[in-house]
Amino acid sequence: MWPFICQFIEKLFRETIEPAVRGANNHLSTFSFTKIDIGHQPLRINGVKVYTENVDKRQIILDLQISFVGNCEIDLEIKRYFCRAGVKSIQIHGTMRVILEPLIGDMPLIGALSLFFLRKPLLEINWTGLTNLLDVPGLNGLSDTIILDIISNYLVLPNRITVPLVSEVQIAQLRFPIPKGVLRIHFIEAQDLEGKDTYLKGLVKGKSDPYGIIRVGNQIFQSKVIKENLNPKWNEVYEALVYEHPGQELEIELFDEDPDKDDFLGSLMIDLIEVEKERLLDEWFTLDEVSKGKLHLKLEWLTLMPTADNLDKVLTSIRADKDQANDGLSSALLILYLDSARNLPVSYILMDTLLS
Repeated sequence: MWPFICQFIEKLFRETIEPAVRGANNHLSTFSFTKIDIGHQPLRINGVKVYTENVDKRQIILDLQISFVGNCEIDLEIKRYFCRAGVKSIQIHGTMRVILEPLIGDMPLIGALSLFFLRKPLLEINWTGLTNLLDVPGLNGLSDTIILDIISNYLVLPNRITVPLVSEVQIAQLRFPIPKGVLRIHFIEAQDLEGKDTYLKGLVKGKSDPYGIIRVGNQIFQSKVIKENLNPKWNEVYEALVYEHPGQELEIELFDEDPDKDDFLGSLMIDLIEVEKERLLDEWFTLDEVSKGKLHLKLEWLTLMPTADNLDKVLTSIRADKDQANDGLSSALLILYLDSARNLPVSYILMDTLLS
């Protein structure tokens, strides 16, 4: 299948990614791919997990542990600035979810195929001409790391690639499904963190300036920094949309802010299925990957209701907690589908603009 997968990837680059890049910035309006060759080394699937519980009977959910180490040849140019760059090789490792839905009674039995990563994959890209690319106006504030983050997040839920296999399928509902719920994260406090700051060339250990990075899919929140404190109290609240469970997890990493490179203070990963079952978790969690430290979280699972019957009750509840979130707590969710447009004005490009 690999040669045909490569054809699909090339089509994705030219029909989806190229227009998206052109529309992202006026300086990139002449961006184009001049060559796309993904290489002969195919994607490797190291493991497959199939979900049989808590899933709709008209769908099949697969989680694929994938690895791709390929010698690619992808060339791009920005004609306006005579800039050329490219990619020589790509590595990507992570968990890709594949959803086959809806199942139908006629061939090919599957109405559509949806692909996405549940969390940010490990991505490495070997560039050619990257310095030329970063000299382009509008891109000169970027770096290799920022570019990799942008690409990785594009692959992560709620972004998804949906391929219809029959003409009757409702593609918009598959590409933009209604969230399964909302996770309200009370990021409260930590205890007994490691002291990373040192004095007298490391002879004296001090405290840390801790802060947290919270992720659900590609939704990322960063807490405030608490200066010189191994028992910080944040008392902040965040709300994240949950599109897929089982499978999605709450990821938290704590760091010590430093002028050069921030030190790692521990991590935590919580399966959102457990939060949904309990509806409310208020616990101290032991941090992973470090010798000591605990994190106090309060996690609420909020279910979307189709009617506004309980709106007054919800509003009363969140008014009591209004000081806990910078932009207030949510009482409802607005979902807007942009369907189509008509009679748009024609855009003309003047010749003197092209020749100047």
